[in-house]
Amino acid sequence: MALSTLKARVIAATTEQPPADATVSALAEDTKRSVPAQLHTSAQVEGDETADMALSWLEQYGDDFTKALPSHIDVKAFLSAVRASLPGLVHCTPASLRQALLTCARFGLVPDGRHAVIKREGKTAVFVPMAQGYVELMYRSGRVGSVHVGLIHEGDEWNYEPTAPAPLDFTHRPAVTKSKKDRGPVILAYAFCWMTSGARSQVIVLSREDAEEIRDEYSQAYRRAQASGKADSFWHTDFDKMWAKSALRRLHKVVPMSAELVALIAADEAGDAGQAQIVHAPAEEAHLQAEADDAHERAEESQDPEETRTRPLPRKRSQPRRKSSRQARKARKGAGR
Repeated sequence: MALSTLKARVIAATTEQPPADATVSALAEDTKRSVPAQLHTSAQVEGDETADMALSWLEQYGDDFTKALPSHIDVKAFLSAVRASLPGLVHCTPASLRQALLTCARFGLVPDGRHAVIKREGKTAVFVPMAQGYVELMYRSGRVGSVHVGLIHEGDEWNYEPTAPAPLDFTHRPAVTKSKKDRGPVILAYAFCWMTSGARSQVIVLSREDAEEIRDEYSQAYRRAQASGKADSFWHTDFDKMWAKSALRRLHKVVPMSAELVALIAADEAGDAGQAQIVHAPAEEAHLQAEADDAHERAEESQDPEETRTRPLPRKRSQPRRKSSRQARKARKGAGR
């Protein structure tokens, strides 16, 4: 019997059994297929009920998300964040939605709108790391002590002298006591890092014109939105956030990057280009190894006295104690006998 009603189609989708151990390549290929009978329902008609059914469908893959997520992120908390965005994603193919969420999970990011977003492109769900997601992975590298990203408004006090020594080369004093109107429009975005070594990175400064050039040259999602007339890309809806994110991404040219952060950039670019993202995500084993290394390092540090953890003490060489001259003379006499 044909699945004619909306509820019948949703129930059929949510009761579908997950395939056994799909490989990354198979999952990436599957995202290109259209499955019109699965979760292609209207969020406006039965928003909450539809989202609940879609979440139930996703929970069938709970083991996959548990394996993909780092141990400090609970799978229930992850799915809870997913729940809020599901009404806008029920038009996506289930395969693309699962792929986008697994990619997000493998990078250890929660799709909460701050660290990452799952966005709909037609019938394809796309994982989009946000600025805070990039910052999170920078901290995880262990090389970055602090990350600073900001927007300079026309009414703010700021100074930028690239030839001056750090930190005198750049200052920004936001006019937080002024109203939004008096503070004026955004004129610059910037990003820089303080390294754990105590050094500070170069300051990346982008003007609006710089941001527009980056958008026009590199963002295929923006061009698709322009061509379709929908104007629904993040460059259309959240220009300032994308401006700041572009400054942050430019740091990879001046700051040592971890392999995971390089992979995040690749996954971000793949999503923008409409390509499979899961192939760029770290494998579960990579997370397990990283967590094991961190645990080992913490265990090693816990054995040291508190005052020696910042700098190891010099090792003393053990040398044999030299005999006194009196003992030496007695030894020589005994040898002569």
